Amino acid sequence: MSMDLKHYLGNKKIALLGLGIENQALLQYLLEKRIKNVITICDSRSAKELGDRYQKFNRYPQIKWRLKEKFNRNLYDFDVLFRSPGWPIFCPGIQEALKHEVELNSPMNLFLALCPTKNIIGVSGTKGKGTTASLIFHILRTAQKKVWLGGNIGIAPLAFLKKIKTNDWVVLELSSFQLEDLNFSPRYSVLTNLYKEHLAPADPLNPNYHKTFKKYILAKLNIARQQKSTDYFFINKKFQALLAPYKKFSGTGKKISFGPSKLPSRLVGNYNQENIGAAVALSKVFKITPTVVKKAVSTFVGLEHRLEFVTEKDGIKYYDNSFATTPESTIMDLHSFKNPIILLVGGADKGANFKPLAQAIKGRVKLAILLDGTGTKRIRNELVKIKYGRERMPLAKSMPEAIKIARKNAENGDIVLLSTACASFGMFKNYKERGNLFKLYAKK
Repeated sequence: MSMDLKHYLGNKKIALLGLGIENQALLQYLLEKRIKNVITICDSRSAKELGDRYQKFNRYPQIKWRLKEKFNRNLYDFDVLFRSPGWPIFCPGIQEALKHEVELNSPMNLFLALCPTKNIIGVSGTKGKGTTASLIFHILRTAQKKVWLGGNIGIAPLAFLKKIKTNDWVVLELSSFQLEDLNFSPRYSVLTNLYKEHLAPADPLNPNYHKTFKKYILAKLNIARQQKSTDYFFINKKFQALLAPYKKFSGTGKKISFGPSKLPSRLVGNYNQENIGAAVALSKVFKITPTVVKKAVSTFVGLEHRLEFVTEKDGIKYYDNSFATTPESTIMDLHSFKNPIILLVGGADKGANFKPLAQAIKGRVKLAILLDGTGTKRIRNELVKIKYGRERMPLAKSMPEAIKIARKNAENGDIVLLSTACASFGMFKNYKERGNLFKLYAKK
């Protein structure tokens, strides 16, 4: 898989599309490798908005900038474009460049081409990919393997590429936007589940989305598309029927299905048992002993903002799943608890169908506190249609207000759950800020 970087880049004119986490790591890597090519950074933000990033890289004479409204103009001036995952391939600038035979690449593609080890595990899925990738990482570490974790989880793998040895293990969490133009498939690939997600733009800084559910499925299947017969593809049993028509897009790797695991763990929620099931299925192929796997699963704490237990006060338990940005995730959360639920729901609209969510809320939720946002009105309308009672869906314009309403209505044994079924943009900067504020006020 290893390639000669200097030979590949030659005298090519390089453009980095978007200066996010991955392209910053790529830029750092190219500078450390003393690549002499002219590198142009195209970004819709101004130098001021880029802040430290602009200051850090502006001192290199080989780095040029195309910012603000010029960001996607004349991309055919370059030989190769490295795309940030949030930058849509259907962007007119990219489409025009492709007609001029400009090469479209990505930091993830480059990492997979340069990585010295073949022991690469790629994890994707609509939900659970971060938890599953982190658990696999934790199991490999418990089994005393040298292992690295990166990808969509917030760590660009190019940032640790130079430290990887040929027998090390690498676990990558891969989003559909990282996968949609991926030319390599990891030796071991996992698909946790597939629900309708990213079918409309939600984040103003990352306007990427998939125009149809089929395109989203095909993007996800790129994780296995290039696999050979010596590779492995782990698929959640529940989704085999959905994927059956796409067989020719899923490579020739050995297909292994997995279901929920019964191993004792600290993770709440039935779907987390499926995530554990995926990690256990991999561990069998890696021949890690059941004792080690059991120990790793029982000591794994889970990720922040993923159905995370926050605190208990006056017999009321608070859980933060700010990461639940689709109706499906929230429905699964509602079925993860037996006790009465007070739900904080709503936010930015991603073009989802809220009908099934409204039914689940009616069945499981005693009070639905609506967080203001573009998707919230649609949730409210669905609840009104099924006579969920207007007095049971108060609107909150801030997190302290939402917590105050929850406290006033909660009784001993209740669960207060942040699981919004929507993106965070509008009231909050991102899902992390939303979760952190929930935790802060829940603990006060």
